Amino acid sequence: MEIKLNLGVEAPSLADVVVMGTFCKTETKKSKEVKVATLAGWPKACKDSFLALGVSKDFTGDKGSQVTFDWEGQRVLVVGLGNKSDYDLEAARRTAAGIINGLKISTEKIAIAMDNFIAKGSLENTCAAFTEGLYMAAYEFDKYLSVKKINKTKTIIFDSKAKKSGAKKVQQAIHDAKVVADSINVARDFVNEPPNVLNSETYAKEVLKDVKHIKGVKSVVLGKAELKKHKMGMFLSVNAGSAFQPQLVHLTYTPSKATKNTKHIAFVGKGLTFDTGGYSLKPGASMVNMKFDMAGSATVYGAFRAIAMLGLPVKVSCFLGMTDNAVNSLATLPDSIVTAKNGKTVEILNTDAEGRLVLGDVLTYASEHKPDAIIDAATLTGAVLVALGTEVCGLMGNDKKLLDSLKKAAAHTDEYIWELPIMKEWRDDMKSNIADLKNIGSNRWAGTPKAAAFLENFVGKGIPWAHLDIAGCGEAQAHLPYCPSKGASGLMVRTLVEMVKATK
Repeated sequence: MEIKLNLGVEAPSLADVVVMGTFCKTETKKSKEVKVATLAGWPKACKDSFLALGVSKDFTGDKGSQVTFDWEGQRVLVVGLGNKSDYDLEAARRTAAGIINGLKISTEKIAIAMDNFIAKGSLENTCAAFTEGLYMAAYEFDKYLSVKKINKTKTIIFDSKAKKSGAKKVQQAIHDAKVVADSINVARDFVNEPPNVLNSETYAKEVLKDVKHIKGVKSVVLGKAELKKHKMGMFLSVNAGSAFQPQLVHLTYTPSKATKNTKHIAFVGKGLTFDTGGYSLKPGASMVNMKFDMAGSATVYGAFRAIAMLGLPVKVSCFLGMTDNAVNSLATLPDSIVTAKNGKTVEILNTDAEGRLVLGDVLTYASEHKPDAIIDAATLTGAVLVALGTEVCGLMGNDKKLLDSLKKAAAHTDEYIWELPIMKEWRDDMKSNIADLKNIGSNRWAGTPKAAAFLENFVGKGIPWAHLDIAGCGEAQAHLPYCPSKGASGLMVRTLVEMVKATK
């Protein structure tokens, strides 16, 4: 699917379907308030043709409403945008997703009158939001279907009266948005792969294959022998029952004009390709969709990929801890005590609290590379769904400035994030009486921040750190038209990219 920009035009381009937008306003007629469609910015001939139709009398331009009619041999789709005061970039993003969702199975070429859809007065930002919505909504994971899902749309034209002199900036905004959306879809693909295909070894190979041709990126992979040398006892304890090698994929993007003052951000991702719970075995119903337990690693990889492809002026390292949590005669037993990379001993009371064990050692490894900040992402706790629902990312950490930058980035990209505290009492609750730490708290309350309190022990001294628990928002977000109704959402990739963009 290709997006073409067409500036300096008065009439829509020739296409199978032309898309026009209209806001809704309230007018007083005969002492009654009525809703009417504004039809602002429409070509006069198109507007006259529409108003001559009986269907126009009942169309008010309410948000999400649609009507079609024929004009000069072309099919016109009219999309209602609701009140102009409520229309912002997220509304534009959702509108674009609604357009492609309705047309992709039948329409090869679509022309969109972008001047009808401008949010907050910016064609550049609106085109970027539309691009994100279109590409994210067009995504399908149909690799294993014998009959593939239909997506006929090949070309989308953004038409505007804006001067051609502004084309370069708008085109760049479209390009950048497509890079981010494509990276989100790559992350979605990884999460949606079945566990009999995507194990730690194949996952690492696919990441290296994908990143191979991205400028400025170097890669290193640590297997079991290297993890033993690095004394990553927690990581290895989770892998003990696996048929596959653990993999710590270390990617580094260095901008072309890096200096000693260039900021260095580290991403860390939980890559549990499947989680049985180990000997603390999950119930059968809870084991379904545990292929999603590597969504944290896919999220940070998607963000890393986009940042590198955009050539942002920030050095970014990406550390992906990959294994599954399986059961065999060698698998770690509950009550075991292991030694972490940083020397702390950990009592493993529940082998199903395994993600924090992998992340802990990887956080220590990341800290040794002296980044200016570390951000980890993980489907870490079911408790975050109880606290925040399925739509919100849980945010915790040790540095207010870093946490605020993530909250600001999330607000800018219209993704939901909420900070939870890490309290002294919860830190104390993660201490063991026979080891330095234990991997679960003494009760089920505050499970999400207690997990963060555990992770905090493995972050290097003085390094700002933030933890994203995406156990809810990493999966299907049916309320968002640009997310699949089932499968990986790809949320928080845009937040991480935006946060790095704003890093100075």
